[in-house]
Amino acid sequence: MRIGVLALQGGFAEHAAALARLGIAHRQVRVPKDLEGISGLIIPGGESTTLGILAVAGGLVEPLRSFAATRPVWGVCAGLVFLARDPGRHQTTLGVMDIQVARNAYGRQRESFQAEVQVADLGAFPGVFIRAPRLVAWGEAVVPLAWRGDEVVGVRQGMIWATAFHPELTADTRLHALWAQLCR
Repeated sequence: MRIGVLALQGGFAEHAAALARLGIAHRQVRVPKDLEGISGLIIPGGESTTLGILAVAGGLVEPLRSFAATRPVWGVCAGLVFLARDPGRHQTTLGVMDIQVARNAYGRQRESFQAEVQVADLGAFPGVFIRAPRLVAWGEAVVPLAWRGDEVVGVRQGMIWATAFHPELTADTRLHALWAQLCR
């Protein structure tokens, strides 16, 4: 098993480090050919508008949509926005997850925070929120995956996961390990 990490911009190195701590082979994905032979793909946090612009420029939008139709994908923060059917404004997304989001809903960079979240099948988990998107609405095929209090901060739709928080910025690799089980 080899997992891809979309490496156009943002926190791809931190996800690669988390996978390395788990002993999971991984590859940076920068061009469509890099999707060949990988079992799953992580789309990291960063800046969702820039992510869309770079994906269009690199001819990655349709290959990523095709990949997400058949294999596990996990979008984190900006990656969540990039997966959304409705990102709340006009920008390029993959539109493969039936979610509506509000970008930067938790405030600016300086308002970043860490708070405990509850993750299905894991329990308490450290959630790092950096200019995080808020899940506004989701379709019937989307199931909550993680909560901060009563608020849903992570969802899944089949093999596609999306979290508003950054597990790669903690020492806790349990969420990466749980998602990687989908890729086997």
